[in-house]
Amino acid sequence: MKITLARHYGMCFGVRDALRATHERAGLGTVTVLGQLVHNPVVDEQLGHLGVRRGDLADLGSAPTGSEVLITAHGASDHDRERWKKAGHVVTDTTCPLVRKAHAALALLVTKGYHPVVIGKDGHVEVRGLCGDFPEATVVENFRDVVRIGNRSRIGIVSQTTQPMERVRELVDLIGQCHPASEVRYIDTVCQPTKERQAALRELCAENEVVVVVGGANSNNTGELVRSAAAMGAKAYQVERPSDLRSEWFEGVERVGLTAGTSTLDESVRAVFDKLKMLASAQESREGGFLARLVG
Repeated sequence: MKITLARHYGMCFGVRDALRATHERAGLGTVTVLGQLVHNPVVDEQLGHLGVRRGDLADLGSAPTGSEVLITAHGASDHDRERWKKAGHVVTDTTCPLVRKAHAALALLVTKGYHPVVIGKDGHVEVRGLCGDFPEATVVENFRDVVRIGNRSRIGIVSQTTQPMERVRELVDLIGQCHPASEVRYIDTVCQPTKERQAALRELCAENEVVVVVGGANSNNTGELVRSAAAMGAKAYQVERPSDLRSEWFEGVERVGLTAGTSTLDESVRAVFDKLKMLASAQESREGGFLARLVG
C-alpha cells in the first residue's frame, strides 16, 4: 500500500500565529480564549495543560473580571471586541489576517451601498463574526438560501475564508441569475491556504483510491476536504488521531492519499502517516503469508 502526502496540507500561517500568541500570553498570566482557538481537540488539550481557560464570546461573565481575553483565529465583530474592552478586559486579538481581509471587504461593500451577502456555513464562528456588525447580512450556505436575499438593487458578496471555490463560484453565478436587474459585486475572500489545499486534494483524488483527512470533527475546512474528496470519487475518511484509523478501510487498497485541514498540527499528520505505514506493513505481511501458504 503506497501512501502519498498532499503537496499542500495542514496548519496555515494564521493558525500558527494564533497558537504562538496564545502560548506567549499563557506564560505571562491568566488567559481566557473566547471560544475554541482553532477547531482541533489536540490543540484544546495542549492549551488546557498550559492553564488556558475557555470562555464564551457572547458571555462577559465567562472570564475573570479585568483579566486578559483572546479573540480566536476565526475573528469576531468589532461590536464584540468593544464589549469586552468596555467591561475592563485586556483584549488580545489572534484573528487570522485573511479573515480580517474578509471583514474589510464586507465593510467596504456595505459602505458602497450594497446589501451584504456572506457565502458560508450558517452559525459558524467566522460567519457569525463577519455578520456581527451587519445584522442585515444574508448568509447563503446552499442554493435554497439564495431566495432569502430578496429584491435588492445592489448585492455585495464575500465568502467565509474556508469555502471551496467551486461552490462559491456556483452560488455567485446563481445569485446573479436570480437577480438579473441587480448590480452584483463579488470580492474573493477565500484564503490562499484553502485554495492550495483544495487544489492539492484534486491531485490526490486523481491518483489514490482512498483519502484520509486529518483534522477536528468540527473544523469546517477539514469537513470540506472530506466532502470534496468524496465528490471526486475517492473513499474519504476524517480522523483526529491515529487511533481513529481502521484497518478495514484499507483492505485491498493499493494507494492512499493523506491530507489535513488548516488547523491540524504537524505532529498529528506525522502520527497518522506513521500509523498508515504500520497498517501497510501489516497488510503486506498478511498478503505475503497468504501467498506462502498458496505456494506451499
